[in-house]
Amino acid sequence: MKFTKEQLWERFKKYYFEFPTIGLAIDVSRMNFSEDYFDRMNAPMAKAFQAMAEIERGAIANPDEKRMVGHYWLRNPQLAPTPAITKEIEDTLAAVKSFTREVHDGKIQGERGAFKNVLVIGIGGSALGPQFVSNALGHPLTDKMDVFFFDNTDPDGMDKVISKIINELGQTLCVVISKSGGTKETRNGMLEAEAAFTKAGLNFGKHTVAITGKDSELDKVAVKNNWIRRFPMWDWVGGRTSELSAVGLLPAALQGIDIDLMLKGAKECDEATRRNNVTENPSSLISLAWMQGCNAKGEKDMVVLPYKDRLELFSKYLQQLIMESLGKERDLDGKVVNQGLAVYGNKGATDQHAYVQQLREGVHNFFVTFIEVLQDRGAKSLPVEPRVTAGDYLSGFFLGTREALFDNGRESITITIPKVSPYSVGVLIALFERTVGLYASLINVNAYHQPGVEAGKKAASAVIQLQLKVLDYLQEKKGHALTSAQIASGIGAHDAFETVFKISEHLSANPDSGVKKAAGKTPFESTYQLA
Repeated sequence: MKFTKEQLWERFKKYYFEFPTIGLAIDVSRMNFSEDYFDRMNAPMAKAFQAMAEIERGAIANPDEKRMVGHYWLRNPQLAPTPAITKEIEDTLAAVKSFTREVHDGKIQGERGAFKNVLVIGIGGSALGPQFVSNALGHPLTDKMDVFFFDNTDPDGMDKVISKIINELGQTLCVVISKSGGTKETRNGMLEAEAAFTKAGLNFGKHTVAITGKDSELDKVAVKNNWIRRFPMWDWVGGRTSELSAVGLLPAALQGIDIDLMLKGAKECDEATRRNNVTENPSSLISLAWMQGCNAKGEKDMVVLPYKDRLELFSKYLQQLIMESLGKERDLDGKVVNQGLAVYGNKGATDQHAYVQQLREGVHNFFVTFIEVLQDRGAKSLPVEPRVTAGDYLSGFFLGTREALFDNGRESITITIPKVSPYSVGVLIALFERTVGLYASLINVNAYHQPGVEAGKKAASAVIQLQLKVLDYLQEKKGHALTSAQIASGIGAHDAFETVFKISEHLSANPDSGVKKAAGKTPFESTYQLA
């Protein structure tokens, strides 16, 4: 659609909505929906509102796993369907606060003094949310503790983190997070951390707490090794919606972030997004903008551009929340739909020197979600030109990019918050959690399971088992130089020649495996043997 400046102003006035009780504004005027779009979507949205209300009352919203979905109860425990769940939430929050006070007051210490650092060991939802919040709300001059992360099973990455705190391990508190306790990446990170502590002459258990499900593998490890404390994870909270459980609240509280304000922001945003009126509900506005922007089929990607350095990790956090929730092969009726909404982004104005050129003039396969933050900093800013600050330029780049994209037919949503604070971060978390839930109802998919992730885990386990067979065979044929094809044939892996080649290459690149490679005329004539 093309609009004159006058038409665009009138459209902006009609489709710019403020929600002053939560310090939020939503502008969907630059999405190309028709004037009757919201009226046409009233009936589908009514069904989505009803589905959401049932979820909050404790309905089985994840039929595959026969689970309730209760992340909304985390910031308002009185909504929980049973008194027992209400009490669990309240008791856990109290335990997080009590433990944090004891750590900050020095009543709980490491073997070499008061805790100075927090090492969070997790992956996916057990790391992305805490990382986002830490980056958004932390400050080196005011943080009570420094926070570090093991968020992958990359040994070099873990070495890099340990090198930063190697002289302070005796004052480092580890927080190991895994609901099942069986997540291999987290298990590996825990073992690597334990080895580093042991090498430093420290008792890992005296520096470690667990956040996990009751009686999980991790829970048993924590009990057996006398870890400092255990905090619960519940099966009705998914990893990607766990930031306002102990998963995110404990690291944030230890860092010194006001978790009560985060919870307050989320609770009050929940109240605003519970309204059964499309234009009075910020999440319904965004979900309908997504419907239009990608034709309800994921036909376009969403580029997230927050104009604030503190929100740099927001797009990574949203990637998991949105793509793991919506990226599904089948809908709730079992029909193959291959749904989803791809998310990527970094931050403005950095991206204007990266990929905005393509956004404006290249392939038109996206819409943009801008995050505008009104306050530049909490104090006066230096004028970089007469009556102009660096923050004014940041705002100018945001408005200019938004205009330049729209002038070339590129659509965008703009979300405005007054400043980055614990309250506004809580609002943003709740806003997108509700948006994902509503949109999932509109496109009829289960937002709360992740069969593709489970398939990837099973495939990885199969590769590890194949690697063990390769090593056993090389041991059996010790002294013989074998090509990867010969190895594959020897272990009966006739349908996995490529995988065996990649395994052999990886083993030979790492001295701890003991596998040596002799290069051949072609990569596939190279040979491998145990030294």
